[in-house]
Amino acid sequence: MKSNRSNAIAAGILFIIAAVAAMTGRILYGPILADPDYIIKGTAHEAQVLWGAFFEILTAFAVIGTPIALFPVLRKYNQSMAIATVSFRLLEATMIIVGILSLLTIVTLSHQFTNEINPDNTSYLLTGKALLAFQNWTFTFGPNIALGPSTFLTGLLLYKSKLVPRIISILGMIGGLLITSCGVMIMFGLFTQTSLWGGLLAIPVFVYEMSLAIRLLSKGFNKTEIEVVTVLR
Repeated sequence: MKSNRSNAIAAGILFIIAAVAAMTGRILYGPILADPDYIIKGTAHEAQVLWGAFFEILTAFAVIGTPIALFPVLRKYNQSMAIATVSFRLLEATMIIVGILSLLTIVTLSHQFTNEINPDNTSYLLTGKALLAFQNWTFTFGPNIALGPSTFLTGLLLYKSKLVPRIISILGMIGGLLITSCGVMIMFGLFTQTSLWGGLLAIPVFVYEMSLAIRLLSKGFNKTEIEVVTVLR
């Protein structure tokens, strides 16, 4: 029972770290994300961008750690689905890391641009815009499309197992479907990631993760349901 409580606390902390680090990193990345000409402007705001990369790395690690912390408990109810939750979040973390690398490449090229005597502005601008577009796609496929299946399956397992209040589980299933749908609609150009619709469709997942984190930190899993499964096994 102590191990289940430890897993609940670890998962709750990691959910919060992932959310806070992701928002912080996104804000710190502002100079690059908002300025497609950043690559030819030297090393302005470089320290800020590097700190953004640091927080994105924390996000990726927390994203991987969350399903791993939940896995020992969830696998008792459906091991295949529990493995799938880890796999999809691993895919999400991979996309986050790739996105970090694309932005850090822009920083490196900005140094190169500054050091060249007669740099080709057009080539650098095109390269910078291409890397920025690539980062935007990693964000669409990572924290949107890949996040959805893991969130949905985790919510479904929590719903079937009754380990947490049903309202949290249902919110997870709804949020998972909506965030993946959001990514697909962005992919087809119906709206952008930073649009009103992009923000609205991301709210249920955020509320679910924070609600689950608070529940896991304050009360943990439903002990009665864990005891029942333990006896049956």
